[in-house]
Amino acid sequence: MLACRRLARPAFSRIRSLSTTTEGALTHENCDVVVVGGGPVGLALAGALSSSRVVGDNLRIALVEAGDLDKIRAWQLPSEKYSNRVSSLTNTSYAFLNDIGAWSYVQHERTCPVEHMDVWDGISDARISFDAAEIGTVSQNEGMARLTENLNLQRGLLHLLEKAPGVDLIHRTKVTSVTRESEGHGAWPIVNLDNGRRLRARLLVGADGFNSPVRAYAQIPSFGWSYDTQGVVATLIHRPRSAYEGPNTTAYQRFLPTGPIAFLPLSPTVSSLVWSTRPHIAQTLQGCDPSVLACMINAAFRLPQVSLQYLYNRISEAQATSTPLTPQQVQEEILWRETSHGIDRHSAMSASAAMGDAPIGIPPVNSELVPPLVTSIQAGSIASFPLRFNHTESYLGEGAGARTVLVGDAAHTIHPLAGQGLNLGLGDVEALAKCIENAILQGSDVGSYTALQPYARERYLTNHTIMAAIDKLHKLYTTDFEPVVWARSTGLEVVNELDSLKAAIMMTAGADGGKSGITAGWDMVTKGVETLDSAVKVARAVGGGIGGIVGTGVQTLIQRVSERTRA
Repeated sequence: MLACRRLARPAFSRIRSLSTTTEGALTHENCDVVVVGGGPVGLALAGALSSSRVVGDNLRIALVEAGDLDKIRAWQLPSEKYSNRVSSLTNTSYAFLNDIGAWSYVQHERTCPVEHMDVWDGISDARISFDAAEIGTVSQNEGMARLTENLNLQRGLLHLLEKAPGVDLIHRTKVTSVTRESEGHGAWPIVNLDNGRRLRARLLVGADGFNSPVRAYAQIPSFGWSYDTQGVVATLIHRPRSAYEGPNTTAYQRFLPTGPIAFLPLSPTVSSLVWSTRPHIAQTLQGCDPSVLACMINAAFRLPQVSLQYLYNRISEAQATSTPLTPQQVQEEILWRETSHGIDRHSAMSASAAMGDAPIGIPPVNSELVPPLVTSIQAGSIASFPLRFNHTESYLGEGAGARTVLVGDAAHTIHPLAGQGLNLGLGDVEALAKCIENAILQGSDVGSYTALQPYARERYLTNHTIMAAIDKLHKLYTTDFEPVVWARSTGLEVVNELDSLKAAIMMTAGADGGKSGITAGWDMVTKGVETLDSAVKVARAVGGGIGGIVGTGVQTLIQRVSERTRA
């Protein structure tokens, strides 16, 4: 938590809000910190800085956002409707938001704890189940994570900033360019706005997303690639869980060869969809009648891949002829496929079970292993976006791009399969806010490279380790090559039987609310996946002895996990 004690005046004086300087005929408004980007990460940074009395007493902070923050501040939906952009906040992120005072402004009834998680292989059905009770930290947050709409979090952060007079919110205003002042004035960045204002920044923070103008100004290179995958999101409506099944607090994720599909609980009758799949499939799904998409979501959690692929092709062909399939036709196709696979229509694994107003009775056996059947999709909630991996080579600008720092998606973009994108950004914010506060306490220049180095040292390795692990998991599961399927399934089933290892994995992901071991834990996952990958490559090369080679890879993975857990 940021310190709150009052500080004697540091070596540099605070720049007052009305302070200006003139270079030639141009007037600049002086700011200590200018944050570009009013998304959750940018607002969280402004909130973290404003929550510190040390920072508030000594720095002038400005946040620039192109969008209308008043609309977010006034955002509200009926209790039964939800936004389609949802994030899973780890307990570590929750603790940070609570420490800076932001969580008290979040509408709690629109958030949902994740108390259980079921993840399984779409080809082999190998499964791992997580339970918050296994780590013994179910207290304030009541779960291993908490789901909330991004807009709910942004609105809460804006209400927090209303209580922070030291932050100048400049919205409905675009950054037209970022330039560098002459050397004679210390070479501070100048942020030029489309309303004519020019902000001279001691420290310029890029929280402005993947296409970051701040990163472009600082000339910080990045590396990465676009996945052959598109993310489809929607808000799902379903029946409530029965008294025999417990509350709707379980997150489900099935790894299909075309990408993972996730079902994230929001309320007893509403959940959020994040379906990562091939671009042509995403286009087909988006072009469906919402009722057809609801049928496909139910099928995607239950049918074998061969039948799902048939359904994708069947729907796509019908769309191409301008005679799209009706929901009834899709249901009949699903029923036929289930019959061919020997799936009982009255079992939990049936996606063709009666929908709509059918009465709720005793649920079928093992109904808790799959999400509830989707009955409809909230109007206007279906959307899609491209998925990519991208990481900058540095978080700090140097030379002509000095006095700049990157946070969140401006610095790193990852696949959403583990729900870590916003959590990484909030981790950046917490580390940078502490770094800025420490610079003030030490009388340092908050925009200097030396003062900002601790932030880069703390976050770069942590972020890269997690990003590498998630990227490798994505690649490991988007294949139906038999040795890989066997290896990953065996490893998953073995780990599922070892409660201490599952607890370690959850703690690694921030479910215990602490930070210790997070980098080491994700590094463990990365090296374990690399072991399997290497084993499979050898198996491909030699052609024989596949089971023994890959089996050795699995044993090595388990050994690594066990050693890290004991450590």
